[in-house]
Amino acid sequence: MRGDDNGSVVALQKNVICDKCEGRGGKKGAVECCPNCRGTGMQIRIHQIGPGMAQQIQSVCMECQDHGERISPKDRCKSCNGRKIVLEKKILEVHIDKGMKDGQKITFHGEGDQEPGLEPGDIIIVLDQKDHAVFTWRGEDLFMCMDIQLVEALCGFQKPVSTLDDQESYKKNFQGISKHDYSLL
Repeated sequence: MRGDDNGSVVALQKNVICDKCEGRGGKKGAVECCPNCRGTGMQIRIHQIGPGMAQQIQSVCMECQDHGERISPKDRCKSCNGRKIVLEKKILEVHIDKGMKDGQKITFHGEGDQEPGLEPGDIIIVLDQKDHAVFTWRGEDLFMCMDIQLVEALCGFQKPVSTLDDQESYKKNFQGISKHDYSLL
């Protein structure tokens, strides 16, 4: 992901239905049921391994490669080679609002892989917050740890503070402690 101030761009590859054959895999009427597996995509073989004992083996049909149908090589779509789908590059813009939490999910409905006869799934982006060298979140509050001298704690001080995006720094006045700000442990 590549990010900017409040968004990122995600580049991904996904399967989409072939535009040339409209997801048929070839010319109209060229798709036929596989004679080896009778459209199931699986072949079942029974072997006799002894008197009264048989073994049943189920495997993927080698003729249609688990599709249950076949298309003559001359009738196959030149764009998808009979697979009905093609790989396409997609760029999604992910808008990240200020205050979004670590682990929060952003969902893009219907942007997942496509397949003929099925509804496309969703793409879900999960935010992963990076640790910062200076600032940490505790609930809704942003904390910054800073080493200060005793005199600064008592009397107050002024120090430059960098922002989270490291673009600017400004001087912040910190008040010293008053008689109500401390407790004895």
